[in-house]
Amino acid sequence: MKRNPQVWNVANGITALRMAGTLGLLIPRPLSPAFFVLYTLTGVTDVLDGWTARRMKIASQWGARLDSIADLMFYGVTMLRLLPILWELLPPELWAAVGGVLLLRLSSYTLAAVKYRRFASLHTYLNKLSGAAVFAIPYGLLLPAGVPFCWAVWGITAAASAEELLIHLREKTYCPDRKSILKRAC
Repeated sequence: MKRNPQVWNVANGITALRMAGTLGLLIPRPLSPAFFVLYTLTGVTDVLDGWTARRMKIASQWGARLDSIADLMFYGVTMLRLLPILWELLPPELWAAVGGVLLLRLSSYTLAAVKYRRFASLHTYLNKLSGAAVFAIPYGLLLPAGVPFCWAVWGITAAASAEELLIHLREKTYCPDRKSILKRAC
C-alpha cells in the first residue's frame, strides 16, 4: 500500500503523539507529577507539530484537520480532569466572567460562520498568547496567587476574543493568518 505523503509525515506523527498523550491524561491524578509530565509533553508536541510542518514544508489540510481534532481532544480531556478542581477553587465572579468570554468567543465564531460560510478562527498574536495563558492555568494553580493568575488569564482571553470579533466585523474576506487588528496578513 502506497503512503500518502500528505497524511503520513513527521508533523502528523507528532500530532498523533499529542493525541496519545492526551488520552494518557485520563490516567494520573490531576496536578500530580505524572499528570504534569504528560500535560507538558502534550503542550510541547502542540507547538512542535506546526513548527515541523512549516519548517519541512509538509503542511497540509489533513495535518491542519488532525491538529484541530487533537486540540479538541486535549481541551475536552483537560476540562474533564481539571474542571472539578477549578470549580472548587475559583470564585463565582470569575466563572461569570469566563461565561462572558465564552459568549464573546461564540459570537465571533457565529459571525464568521455566517459571513464567510465556514468555521473561521484567526491566528492573531493575542489568540496565541491566550492559548499559552490557558495552557499555563494548571501550573498557575500551584502558585499561592492561583486565583489572581486565573483572573489575568481571563483578561488575556477577553482581549483576544474581543479583537477577533472586531476583526470579523471589519473584514470582508477571511484571512486566518491575520496577526492583529492593526496588522493585515492577506
